[in-house]
Amino acid sequence: MSETPRSRVVRTAVQVDGEATSYLTVEQDGPVALLLHGTYWSRVWLPVLDRLAQAGLRPVAVDFPGLGRSEGELTLETAAVPNLADWVARFAAALGISGPVAVAGHDIGGGVAQHLLAHDRLEVPRLALVNSVTYDSWPVPGVARYRDPEVVAATTADDFLAARRRVVAAALAGAATEQRIVEYLDPWTAARVRRSWMALAGAADSRYTRDLVPALRRSAVPKLLVWGEDDGFQKVEYAERFASEIPQTTLVRIPEAGHIPMENAPGLVARALADFFTA
Repeated sequence: MSETPRSRVVRTAVQVDGEATSYLTVEQDGPVALLLHGTYWSRVWLPVLDRLAQAGLRPVAVDFPGLGRSEGELTLETAAVPNLADWVARFAAALGISGPVAVAGHDIGGGVAQHLLAHDRLEVPRLALVNSVTYDSWPVPGVARYRDPEVVAATTADDFLAARRRVVAAALAGAATEQRIVEYLDPWTAARVRRSWMALAGAADSRYTRDLVPALRRSAVPKLLVWGEDDGFQKVEYAERFASEIPQTTLVRIPEAGHIPMENAPGLVARALADFFTA
């Protein structure tokens, strides 16, 4: 009986703007695949990192400031998509990444990824979006409510964690287990991370993706959409529209998968990303 290969994924950090920025990676030579999260953290990419590395890539799944395991704290200003895109460019520079870098974005991280491409914040030769925000698909109601300062002020730690538990369970869909839910919730037990998340939610604005559409239509960069078909947050109809309107776009549908298809079908998602990034 063959043994399951041991994961080579490590968590490490680099200084960006004077703060320790945490990221998951497999430390090997190869083209970098920069992986961006949204309203979760780098944990969403964990199921596919080893597989991407096996394809010869060097995956880097970073935590935005104040989120996941990164130091710092987001504000309504720094959490806006354009400012997060500028921060990603500084993170890439801190890692010594120069020249072309493939980028994948999940959820709001997909909005940041689109901004990187459309505004040349990085040289992005290939762009992948996984159950990403597009057009006016966001913020969803559970995020939009935190745009109200009174809601933010009245939200207790227990209320916040209970709400996120429900969302995480729904996003994981068939992959939801108590252990996974607890892992996803863990960073939010810190008040600073909860405040950062609420800033990210408060800054959520669909104009950031709507305004990118003309530039994306002009772009000849190959684009890949990988989509869990059962996503109740970022519906597959938005992916279908994007694929029909934005040139050089391919849509890969992941059946019986929710908002985080990396958890439901890691092999399918990793294969789609690896084939695309190494083409």
